[in-house]
Amino acid sequence: MLRSFLQGELFGSIYGRPPVEVVALHGWRRDHADYEQLGSLWRDDCAIIAPDLPGFGATPPPGLAWDSAQYAKLISILIEDEIGAPVVVLGHSFGGRVAVRLAASRPDLVKSLVLTGAPLAAPRSTTQRQKKPQIAITYRVARQMEKLGLVSVDRMERIRKRYGSPDYAHASGIMRKVLVNLLAETYSDDLAKFACSVHLVWGEEDTEVPIGVARSIAHAVPGSQLTELPGIGHFVPTDAPTALAKVVEAAVLASRS
Repeated sequence: MLRSFLQGELFGSIYGRPPVEVVALHGWRRDHADYEQLGSLWRDDCAIIAPDLPGFGATPPPGLAWDSAQYAKLISILIEDEIGAPVVVLGHSFGGRVAVRLAASRPDLVKSLVLTGAPLAAPRSTTQRQKKPQIAITYRVARQMEKLGLVSVDRMERIRKRYGSPDYAHASGIMRKVLVNLLAETYSDDLAKFACSVHLVWGEEDTEVPIGVARSIAHAVPGSQLTELPGIGHFVPTDAPTALAKVVEAAVLASRS
C-alpha cells in the first residue's frame, strides 16, 4: 500500500511490522515496487521503509537539480522524523549512491550498508569495460559543435538520444540535470569514511555495473563482505530477492547486538 512520509514530501511503502530497521533505496527510473518481493519474504518482527525517491514513482521531482548529497539529506530527515533511530540502509544502483553519501555524512543514522549494483568505483578488471570509442568521439565532437553554435538544440537532442545512455534518453527537464550531476560524482572519499559494516550483493552477469565494480569497492572498504550471485544481472532486488533478503536480515541481526 502506498503511504506518504514527511507530510507528503515522500511517498512509498512499508513492509513488515514496526519497528522500522531498514530503509531501502531504489535505482534510477525505478521505484519502491522493486522491493515488494523482498518485503513479502521479510521478517515479522521489524519493518522496511521503501520510499519513492524524488522524481520517481509517486514522489514529484525536486525543485532544483539535486546531487546525491541532497537526496541523502532528505533520507536523513526521513530517518530522524519517521523512525527516530539508526537503521540498515539498502541501496540499489542510484539508491546505492545516495546510501553511500548518507553513511559518509551521517554515520550516526546508519548501522550498516547493503549495496547492490551501485556505480561507486571503476572495475578492478579492465576486461569488464565495454566502451564504444567511435560513439564516444562522435558525441564529444557534437557537444563541442553545439557550444560553438554549429549544431542546433533539436539536432543535439537527437544526438543525445542516439548516443547517450538509455537513462539520459528517458530523462527530461530537471531530472536530466540531476542525472548529469550524478554522473560527475566520485565516491572514493566517502568509501574511506565508513564507520559501519558494508555488505555487497552483486549479480555476476550485471552488465550495467559489472562485478569488477563490486570487487573495487570491497578492496577500498576493509572488512566489507561481497556476495556474488551467479546468473543474476543488474536487478538483484527483483531477480534475486531471497538472496538479498538473507544478507539484509543478517545485517539487521548483527546491528542489534
